[in-house]
Amino acid sequence: MVPFTVSTSISKPREVVFDYLTDIANHAEFSDHYLTDWHLLREDPQGVGAGARFRVKAPLNRFSWADLTIAEVQRPRRIVVRGRGGKFNRVRILATYSVAEGPSQTTRVDFTLETEPALLSDRLIEGLGGRSWLRRKNTRAMRRLRTILEDDRGRGRRPTVAAR
Repeated sequence: MVPFTVSTSISKPREVVFDYLTDIANHAEFSDHYLTDWHLLREDPQGVGAGARFRVKAPLNRFSWADLTIAEVQRPRRIVVRGRGGKFNRVRILATYSVAEGPSQTTRVDFTLETEPALLSDRLIEGLGGRSWLRRKNTRAMRRLRTILEDDRGRGRRPTVAAR
């Protein structure tokens, strides 16, 4: 899939936003409207190697489990997350958070998502609305991220190891 980017500006220092995003358990708080049943893959949810498995709540999605792992952290400006999803985990996922200082003590967060479908059937699903659906859901996730960090409200449930 051709990558897409959604952005938001947050009235918090860049380091605060970056530290929040390097904790994979926090991702459930702002994306639980379409990613559910989060399970952490290790006890320490922060930094390189931290991962989570979750269910994608998409229409007509028969193979809903996916996973993400933080693959690269360039403090305080970039976080790269890699994962897989779809049938037999054959669709590769690459997500990048770019965190930059904005005007007037704000932080700009750009989220770029790219998938690599393995088969023609996977590409057809993305072409028939999967990409636009993902863009809408991630736009809402960025709005929720801003609300959580600025107003400390609208938080989803934070997952634990083995989803306790």
